[in-house]
Amino acid sequence: MTKTETLLRELIALPSVNPAFLPSQAPRAGEQRVADYLAAIAARAGLEVEFKPVFPARANLLARLGARGRMRQRVLLAPHLDTVNGTDAQFTPRRSNGRLYGRGACDTKGSVAAMMIALCELANGRQRPRETEILFVGLVDEENGQAGSRALAAGGLKADLAVVGEATRLRLVTAHKGSLWLRLETRGRSAHGAEPDRGRNAILPMARIVELLQTAYAAELRRRRHWLLGSPTVSVGMIGGGTQPNIVPDHCEIQVDRRTLPGETEAGVLREMAALLRRNHLAASFVSSKLAPCLPLETDSRLPLIAQFLHSLGQAKPCGVNYFCDASVLAQGGIPSVVFGPGDIAQAHTADEWISLASLERARAMLLRFLQSLP
Repeated sequence: MTKTETLLRELIALPSVNPAFLPSQAPRAGEQRVADYLAAIAARAGLEVEFKPVFPARANLLARLGARGRMRQRVLLAPHLDTVNGTDAQFTPRRSNGRLYGRGACDTKGSVAAMMIALCELANGRQRPRETEILFVGLVDEENGQAGSRALAAGGLKADLAVVGEATRLRLVTAHKGSLWLRLETRGRSAHGAEPDRGRNAILPMARIVELLQTAYAAELRRRRHWLLGSPTVSVGMIGGGTQPNIVPDHCEIQVDRRTLPGETEAGVLREMAALLRRNHLAASFVSSKLAPCLPLETDSRLPLIAQFLHSLGQAKPCGVNYFCDASVLAQGGIPSVVFGPGDIAQAHTADEWISLASLERARAMLLRFLQSLP
C-alpha cells in the first residue's frame, strides 16, 4: 500500500463533517481532528506548522516548506478539509477493484492526501526549490460558506499561485461557474377553502413563474456561451406555500440555483429576472440567500506559473468546471488560482463515493513533478 493510499484511508476514518450539516456537538462535526493529524505528519517532515483560527475549534492548517535561499515566489496547495455527512459505513474506508470508497475519498480528501504526500516528499528530496516557498493550506468550511478561504484572503496572504484541490480528473482548471441562490416570494390573500374566490392564491402566480424560469429563461441562457464553461443555468430547487388544504395560501416561496459565467453579476441577474417577470405580467420579491458572494473564476492561463503547470502536466489547454469552489474566493483576494486534483466530481456527495487509486497516485506524482520544476 502506498503512502498516499494509507493517508487517504486514515483521513476518511477521521470524520470532518461540516457542522452546518449536523449539530455542532455531534462526534463527527468539525475539521480539527483531520487538521491535527495532518499537522503531525507535516511536522515530522520538517515543515513549519501553524493554525489560523476561523471559528472556535475550527482553524485553517498551514504547513510551510520555506525557500532555501531568498524567497522569490510562493505557491499554495489549498484543499479543503470538511465533508458532507454520511452513514457509519461511509466513514470506514473500503478498497475494491482499484477504488477506495468512503466519505471524502473524492471530495476532497484525495486531493489532501496527494498534496500532503507530494509536499513531504519534496521536503525530504534533493530537488527542493531554492527560491519558492510552498505552503499547504488545509481550509475549513468549503462545503458551506467558504469561511476558511474567505478568512485566508481577508488576512492579506500573498501568493503567486494557489492550486485548489478538487476533483478535476487530473485536469488543470482555470475557470469555474459562480453560484447564486435566490429566494423568490409571491403574496396573496388568505380565505376559507370553501370560498376560494374571496382570497388570492399565492401559489398560482408562483407556478407560472416556475414554468417561465425553467422554459423561456432557461432557453435564453442556453444562447450564451463561455469558451470553457458553456452556458449559465437556472434550476428551481425548492418550493413551499400554504399551511393546509382548506386555506387559500397567502404566501409562496421558491429557491432558485443560478450558475453564473464570468462577467455576470448578482445585480445583473436580478435585473434580468425582474424584467422577464414584468414582460410576462408577473411579480415577486427577490432576495439572495447565499451566505456570501460565490463569484465565477477565470484565471489567465498565460500567467507564467500556470503555463509552467500546464506544461508539466502535458496539458495543451486549460479546462473549466460547472461547480463553485474556494479558487474563486482566493482569486478575489488577489491570488491567481487554479483547480486540480484526482477523482471525478460525479462521485462527490454520493452514497458510494470513491476515488481511483491510480488517479490518486498520478495526482501525487504530477504535483511533485510541478513542484520540483519550480526555481
